[in-house]
Amino acid sequence: MRFFVVSLLGLAASVSAVGNAVVKNKCTTPFYLWSVGGSIGNRQTVAPGGTYSEALHYDAKSGGIAIKITKTQDGLYSGAPTQVFAYTLDGASVWYDLSTVFGEPFSGSHLTVTSNSCGTIDWPKGTHPGGSQVKVCGSGNNVVFTACA
Repeated sequence: MRFFVVSLLGLAASVSAVGNAVVKNKCTTPFYLWSVGGSIGNRQTVAPGGTYSEALHYDAKSGGIAIKITKTQDGLYSGAPTQVFAYTLDGASVWYDLSTVFGEPFSGSHLTVTSNSCGTIDWPKGTHPGGSQVKVCGSGNNVVFTACA
């Protein structure tokens, strides 16, 4: 019985030790983001020099989270160019990716997604450089999207 309780406590500790999805704005203008899974979160404004962060989490309806970023306040609902920083928490791993829809809002700006010593996504010109962009890291790590890196 004691082994079972200790095992459950160890499992709970490993599950709760997840990193964060972080969005950094090093640009000179604000942008707006929504965390989207099975539902749409509230709009967040990220000022120049500002940061947004959320704990990595699994969405039971969609399987993953897409942090959708636009340069206009109603961009998610108006079809504005949207940067998509997506992740999926899969037990001990987090898979992450970068893509766009309706255009490239950060064209001409350097974009990165980093996570400690794990794979880096690098868009030097703010546009998809080609090839697969999907990376994976341990779920205890932060995954950081930086605009105007």
